[in-house]
Amino acid sequence: MRMQLLGGLSATRFLSQFWQKKPLLVRNAIPDFKGVVQAPELLALSLRDDVEARLVWRRRGAWHMQQGPFSRTQLARLPKSGWTLLVQGLNLELPEADALLRRFRFLPYARLDDVMVSYAVAGGGVGPHFDSYDVFLLQGPGRRRWSVGRQRDRRLEPKAPLKILRNFRPEKEWLLEPGDMLYLPPGWAHEGVALEPGFTYSIGFRAPSHREVAREFLGYLQERVAFDGLYADRGAGPARRAAEIPKRMVQQAAAVARRIRWRTRDVARFLGEYLSAPSRKSCFRGRAVRARPRTSPRDAAPGVCASICAPGCFSVSGTSS
Repeated sequence: MRMQLLGGLSATRFLSQFWQKKPLLVRNAIPDFKGVVQAPELLALSLRDDVEARLVWRRRGAWHMQQGPFSRTQLARLPKSGWTLLVQGLNLELPEADALLRRFRFLPYARLDDVMVSYAVAGGGVGPHFDSYDVFLLQGPGRRRWSVGRQRDRRLEPKAPLKILRNFRPEKEWLLEPGDMLYLPPGWAHEGVALEPGFTYSIGFRAPSHREVAREFLGYLQERVAFDGLYADRGAGPARRAAEIPKRMVQQAAAVARRIRWRTRDVARFLGEYLSAPSRKSCFRGRAVRARPRTSPRDAAPGVCASICAPGCFSVSGTSS
């Protein structure tokens, strides 16, 4: 089935030709798109301590960043140009943002991360950078100019508070208007600069590192390993070097470690728990909250109940082995 969201491509064709391979610009991906949040509402969210927000600006050639929550006085003193407000996890705060995230359900919920919104005034942006994950950049009200390149030189500005590329050399440039969308695979350098006050919605995708998954899985096993027996060294002789770990102790520990086993269904269950676990910053209010992945420390929405197989809630398949 062809999807206007993907420029008339089917999900199958998009995944085979563009996903994690090359950028795709889609004009009018969402016709008459007005966005899902207005500036006053977004600024109000940035005042809360249970919402992850950042301000980024550039002054006299130097980049600056400040983490929220912000005060009304701080926001009132912002200049008329050159700054950007970023708010993560908008889908946990607004049903409209959650509905926007679900438009991308041609990909597994286990891969969907969140909707981040960037509100920038004229000249605002976060500098040239690259991400380690896939992202769809959907333009809301306002216009933003995007420069994109494969960028082999990955050296960063040493004094910048963000990962800003030192020598960005774009290969393509596009002006996005409301409803336009740009897909970028991991590693593609890009920079967006607002021409006027406006919004860009970033639909990001979860991509945990192999190291992170391995570490968390070992922690998962730690809670489930139950071996009987104690270390014993009956018949051992006097220690020649008291500070040295006995060879017998090492051998026994290695034998115990070799007894640890797991099956594919154990890994599947681990992933279900791991991807839907609340983050450390989750704020629990009301009767229920939606769980957030550990890999994406966002804030849980007050009073929102997770539905079966919604983003952040997963079913498990293929676990017969």
